[in-house]
Amino acid sequence: MQELELAMAAVPLPMLHIAADQRITAANAAGTEFCGAVALGRHFGLTFRQPALVGAIEAALAGGAMRRLRVTIMRDGHDLVFDVTVAPGPKNGALITLQDMTELEQVTQFRRDFVANVSHELRTPLTALMGFIETLQGPARDDVAARERFLGIMAREAGRMARLVRDLLSLSRVEAQERQRPETQVDLAGLLSGVAATLRPMAIEAGVSLTLEGVGIARMIRGDGDQLTQVFHNLVENAVKYGGNGKRVTVRLQALDQMPGGQGGGVAVSVEDQGDGIDAQHLPRLTERFYRVDTHRSREKGGTGLGLAIVKHIVSRHRGRLTIDSTRGQGSTFTVTLPVA
Repeated sequence: MQELELAMAAVPLPMLHIAADQRITAANAAGTEFCGAVALGRHFGLTFRQPALVGAIEAALAGGAMRRLRVTIMRDGHDLVFDVTVAPGPKNGALITLQDMTELEQVTQFRRDFVANVSHELRTPLTALMGFIETLQGPARDDVAARERFLGIMAREAGRMARLVRDLLSLSRVEAQERQRPETQVDLAGLLSGVAATLRPMAIEAGVSLTLEGVGIARMIRGDGDQLTQVFHNLVENAVKYGGNGKRVTVRLQALDQMPGGQGGGVAVSVEDQGDGIDAQHLPRLTERFYRVDTHRSREKGGTGLGLAIVKHIVSRHRGRLTIDSTRGQGSTFTVTLPVA
């Protein structure tokens, strides 16, 4: 048994030996951490309760062939996914090796959800386009009024798909660069002034007053000018869209002596609107891909559900933080803090 324990100690994964009498008799350090020292000398059924795994252990103890299976095991109140190898061991026992696959399983599920969401977002406008094309080729071929109306709807749906593809490509680029710290110097005050100038016509059309505060002095930070423009363009555009007619959107730039949770000075840019606000239950999920508080309203406004996800990744690349404060009926404030170069 001592030779077995020495061999098990060289295995980095949790590994256990179950004797012929169905007791756990040995474990390496990772195995002891997994099941606890109290499990040694006790029946394996007190540690493993999954029917498929119990069956595989019993089969190995009876001299059956090695088996690999994926099981879900609860630890510390969380369901974790393990790839488990069960094989016949010395002295008519069984050897169990466990590999934690939870993170990989989550990534796989994330990819499945992402593909499903993209497919759903594209299917709706595609279905509309196909339906209108079929109508224009048939019953509405010579109906001038219907043709003009349908072509307008088709152009709107095609634009929606183009925005989605654009945001998907942007998200892919941002994720690829997230670990690369920007090296260029950016005047944040000048950048914000440019964003405001670009969006002011949109604000006027929406009946929203767009004001800037704190941009009278140049604020230099290390950053990617194009990406930071994308961040604040997105935040200000959202504030204008959802701020409400006759309301005000304020973009405020402030110097910070100390970055929250970090060392050194920084800057904070807050985008404040006077819209309907967002219920607290939605705030933690706003930066998730395709998460929308109001799906119908978001699509009406031309949203793709990816804007805040892109913002989050860009801010992360710049070693900054995005915080969201909102009270239902009192508006929202999106604040980006960035370190000073």
